[in-house]
Amino acid sequence: MTKIKGLLIMDVDSTLIQEEGIDLLGELAGSGPEIADITHRAMNGELDFAESLHARVGLLAGLPVSVFDTIRKQIHFTDGARDLVDSLHAKGWRVGVVSGGFHETVDGLARELGIDYVRANHLEAIAGKLTGKVTGDIVTKSVKLDSLKKWAQELGLDLSQTVAMGDGANDLPMILASGIGIAFNAKDIVREQAPYQINVPNLALALDIIKEVRGEL
Repeated sequence: MTKIKGLLIMDVDSTLIQEEGIDLLGELAGSGPEIADITHRAMNGELDFAESLHARVGLLAGLPVSVFDTIRKQIHFTDGARDLVDSLHAKGWRVGVVSGGFHETVDGLARELGIDYVRANHLEAIAGKLTGKVTGDIVTKSVKLDSLKKWAQELGLDLSQTVAMGDGANDLPMILASGIGIAFNAKDIVREQAPYQINVPNLALALDIIKEVRGEL
């Protein structure tokens, strides 16, 4: 069995993809500005993430589940996303995503890129419509950190062999716990604390940081 050389995990909204998925859903629900404001405040660390998620999801009640097909057409991978994933895979790495967004959109994105691990929230739907509730555990900052630790352990890796990247306050614990923590076009609170920064929208630049720190991929 080939030895796994490293693990990179990243946030999805405003990191793997250019958009905030829940904001797109909010627009279709007629609550766009209100949801976008809550998202902004949560990502800046001004609001408890779980509470903010419940508040935003509540505003989505009544949307048909077909809405996920609609917003997929509005979602764009961040430049360098495929290059990053493909390059890491070619070097014996694994890649995971941890999202405060929803499996209903994130799973498809992960399949497109061949991402190895996925953790996100589940939206409840009854009779083909969203109820405005989340089912199961919410992906909070502690869940993101736990996912990093769990996947690293499964792969036989020390945390020093991991990379974590994201833009929001709920990404900070995993960024700070990883061997290489990267703030990606991040909010001020994240940039102030993360060991490394990427401030242009190109995920492939993470490869340069990894090579600089580790000497090789």
